[in-house]
Amino acid sequence: MVYLKVGQKIPLKIKKMGINGEGIGNFKGQTVFVKGALPKEEVYSVITKAQGRYVEAEIVNINKKSRQRVDPACKYYEECGGCQIMHLEYPAQLEFKRDILKQSLQKFKPEGFSDYELRPTMGMKEPWHYRNKLQFQTRQFKDKVNVGLYAENSHRLIDIKDCLVQDQLTQSIINTIRNLISKYKLPLFDERRNQGLRTVMVRHAMKSDQVQLVFISSKNINLDRISKDLVAEYPQIKTIALNINTKKSSEIYGQHTEIIWGQEAINEEVLGYEFSLSPRAFYQLNSMQTNVLYQEAINALDVSENDNIIDAYCGVGTIGLAFASKVKSVRGMDVIAQGIDDAKKNAEILGFDNTHYEVGQAEDVIPKWYKEGYRADAIIVDPPRTGLDDKLLDLIVEYKPEKMVYVSCNVSTLARDLVKLAQVYNVEYLQSVDMFPQTARTECVVKLTRK
Repeated sequence: MVYLKVGQKIPLKIKKMGINGEGIGNFKGQTVFVKGALPKEEVYSVITKAQGRYVEAEIVNINKKSRQRVDPACKYYEECGGCQIMHLEYPAQLEFKRDILKQSLQKFKPEGFSDYELRPTMGMKEPWHYRNKLQFQTRQFKDKVNVGLYAENSHRLIDIKDCLVQDQLTQSIINTIRNLISKYKLPLFDERRNQGLRTVMVRHAMKSDQVQLVFISSKNINLDRISKDLVAEYPQIKTIALNINTKKSSEIYGQHTEIIWGQEAINEEVLGYEFSLSPRAFYQLNSMQTNVLYQEAINALDVSENDNIIDAYCGVGTIGLAFASKVKSVRGMDVIAQGIDDAKKNAEILGFDNTHYEVGQAEDVIPKWYKEGYRADAIIVDPPRTGLDDKLLDLIVEYKPEKMVYVSCNVSTLARDLVKLAQVYNVEYLQSVDMFPQTARTECVVKLTRK
């Protein structure tokens, strides 16, 4: 095997795409990952990183282009790193997202994986302007206010004024905020001093057309004038909050959030029922595809009226509440107290008296419920990108509810978790749903039944 060196230029034939959207080729026994390359392309590339057997490269020239290559529509695409596969035509993006699921299964090899049914990815008719939530960093650059996202693998902030995957109202509002920050000379974040306005979150509830703003700062700042101007220009704004984050870390939010103008929460709708969203509550980023995702979860769980359901990582209760009218009971838990408060309010507004929500880790709360005599016939898990906690995995394998649905936003941790789950469950099928067009990420609904 020839070991490659940084700066070395090599020809490559691209065989496939990896889970981060990069092209993968082989040069004299070494696997090379090439950002922006597509399957069946022949590229001339330069090595940018070489650590033993792991090698990265960038394209110098494309000698043979894929028929599926398109010109990226976004002017920030090469810089910001928020999207990874905008250079691939959309039907091929959907095929890719099914393929990375297959690759992850082949890597972790859960029992019977070669026979799993991998259904075609469910995509969008218009895969643009779908993100209902924006979180942009704010920094001072010389005499200019920059508001946007960091360049990939850096702390260089890209000032973004027209993101093609972001909801257009949220983009308009953040553009206005950029101007008002400059007008009123709000103190922007200084990383060395850990002081100033760090981040702005804008969330748009598509069904109600209500907007929620959260300003994240290292200390208390006066937002009276900027708030007055914003609500005058945008009547959709219903909530403005200030979150204080004093940590020297990459975490966006601190513990304390205060509503400084407007109402406590905004209203959204999924699958025909309304629910409230407080500033810190989690909700899916793609409102249109959330209806598709949750309907697939309902189809996969196939509940009956006598079933008791546990909704782990329940957030504001959105998935579990979709089952509440169809089952005997729904219980959920989450570590974010605001989300649990919202879940309780949402259940009350909808008139459900068969729901129960608690703040806490699933691996702590579920054993307590079982000791109290509660038994789940079905469980829904929708974990963060890190996948299921080891303790929770062990609990599921021990308690073995008859039916299970796993909603995943990370194909690698999903495949890893299926290694243990497949010991006691049949994996009936995996249904990928494209929640994040133009990116390498996808969501997946997995139907599992007890062996």
